[in-house]
Order: sequence, then C-alpha cells, then structure tokens
Amino acid sequence: METIESTKNKIIFSAEIEESLANAIRRYVHEIPVLAIDEVEIHQNGSPLYDETLAHRIGLVPLKMTKSYKEDSEIKFSIKKKGPGYVYSGDIKSEAEVIYDKMPLTLLKENQEIDVKGTAKLGKGSYHTKHAPGFMFYRNSAEISLPKKMADEVKKLCPPSQVKEKGEKIVIKDNQAKPLIDLCQAIAERNKESVEVKFDEELIISVESFGQLEPKEIFKESIEHLKKDLQSFAKKIK
Repeated sequence: METIESTKNKIIFSAEIEESLANAIRRYVHEIPVLAIDEVEIHQNGSPLYDETLAHRIGLVPLKMTKSYKEDSEIKFSIKKKGPGYVYSGDIKSEAEVIYDKMPLTLLKENQEIDVKGTAKLGKGSYHTKHAPGFMFYRNSAEISLPKKMADEVKKLCPPSQVKEKGEKIVIKDNQAKPLIDLCQAIAERNKESVEVKFDEELIISVESFGQLEPKEIFKESIEHLKKDLQSFAKKIK
C-alpha cells in the first residue's frame, strides 16, 4: 500500500487487493456506528420552515465521534434562539461536538424564535444516511498508450512525471489521485488518433470523511466490522 494524497477529510492510496474485497469494505463503511441526532422535540418554531423540515435539517448536522459513546448512549441537546438572524449548527448546545458550526438551519425575523430539544444516538448508515461517516470508492490503475507525436500536448495537460516515451508511443501511468483516462481519450479523439488502455490489478482507493471520524479510522473500522460479521457467519455454518 502506498499513500497518494492525505488531507484532514480525505485519503487516497494504492493497494493490490481483489475488487470483491474492496467492494465489501466499501459497503461496510455504512455498518460503522456513528453518533447523530435521532429525536427532535420542537417546543416552539417561529421560523418559516415546517417542523418536519427543521427537524430534518437538524438531524443531518455531523457530530464528532469519541470512543466513550456506547450503543445505548443518549446525548441530550438543545437549541434556543431569538431573531433576527440565522440559526446555525453552532447554536446546538450539547456535550457532543458539532463539527461544522456554520451550517445554516433556518432564518428568524424580529420577534421570531425557536426552542428545540432532543437526543443523539449511535446508529448505522445502512439504516439512515445521517449516521454515515463518509464514503469510499475505488478504480483500477491503468497504463495509457498514445502516439508519440502527441507528447507535447499531453505533457501540457498531464503531470510530466507520469508521461514516458516508449518506442513510437508515449505511455501515461494513471495511478494518481486524478484519473487521466477521460482526458487522454479526449485528446486522442481531438487528434483523430486511437488510444490504448491497459488496466492492472492495483486499485486506487479513496476514502472521504464527513468529519465524525478520520478517513484512516473509517477504513480500519469498516474492515473490523466486516471481519466480525464473517467470523459470526463462520461459526453459524460449523
């Protein structure tokens, strides 16, 4: 495995694993327990939004996960604010940390106010997307071959380190964060030339987080929950 790009909310890396395994790990991202607002009690809503719409928007605010939260944990929260002005996610008062405090929930005019209380619980993205910690996707790395006469044009648009000359052709290694196949095909089509694409077994895997967990943690947790289910299944068939 080799890290290609790593930021606070995203990691891209290469790995030689079976696509079926990568797809299973991808699906199990939604089996990771994640804290999210579950129940909302609206005592007063002077905003222009219906109660159901306001509750829905509040429920999608991402909350920071910690290992102290258990399956039966119930975290209380409240929002109480008077207008005029916007009500932001940062106005949520709770022991659970709001990750993005400038998400607008609604707008209040003069003499309008909202008074909301509720609880946050652990849940899985397979049940509701508000519990999803992020998402994962992957693609095969590839070797792209084009006629040598297109070298100058290709080097202007592709990273020079990925472009190599090989006989009468240029070879572009598509194994970095940004895929190059569509770009190379467009260049070949514009020049009325053919392009050859050869996929290999290496996968370029991207994991992006909504903020509740770090991308590396999402990948590791997904593998752990997959292993647990496989072990449970193995015991049942013995």
